[in-house]
Amino acid sequence: MKAVFLDRDGVLNKAVIINGKPYPPENINELVIAEGVKDGLVRLKGAGFLLIVITNQPDVARKTTAIEIVSEINDFLKKELLLDDVLCCFHDSTDNCNCRKPQPGMIFSAREKWNIDLSQSFLIGDRWRDIETGKKAGIRTILIDYKYEEKYVKPDFSCLNFTEASNIVLSHITKEKHEKY
Repeated sequence: MKAVFLDRDGVLNKAVIINGKPYPPENINELVIAEGVKDGLVRLKGAGFLLIVITNQPDVARKTTAIEIVSEINDFLKKELLLDDVLCCFHDSTDNCNCRKPQPGMIFSAREKWNIDLSQSFLIGDRWRDIETGKKAGIRTILIDYKYEEKYVKPDFSCLNFTEASNIVLSHITKEKHEKY
């Protein structure tokens, strides 16, 4: 199996930008699916990719968001976007867990659960933590670059929106198919 690993906030849904940094919606009513996401995911699914969300949600550990709100948003996205799985890290940076991005624990867990070939997989993210996670897992990385005011890690590919990100994945697998023959 091959997969596209997807960050949640800023990739699947619009992030709330405060002082140049992205934050998750506070509740389901603030959730807005980003433009091009539904169509892009249908195309990726049609090309045989598992669609797996990996998301840090440290506000649960910080006690500024209830786990029920995060679960409600995740469940809605899973149903609405036909996602195969949603893996969530609720830890804060100080917890030093292996699942919080930029650590690759969520990708490795998904690999075991779904028998994923990481060499055939991609990660689409909007922040340095996403890109570093993909690099540590040995998968190709695509940054939807919103020019956030934070650390930068160079991705394999960079683009401006989800439509472009899905096109990069699809063009890359088409190119690899032709190279085999």
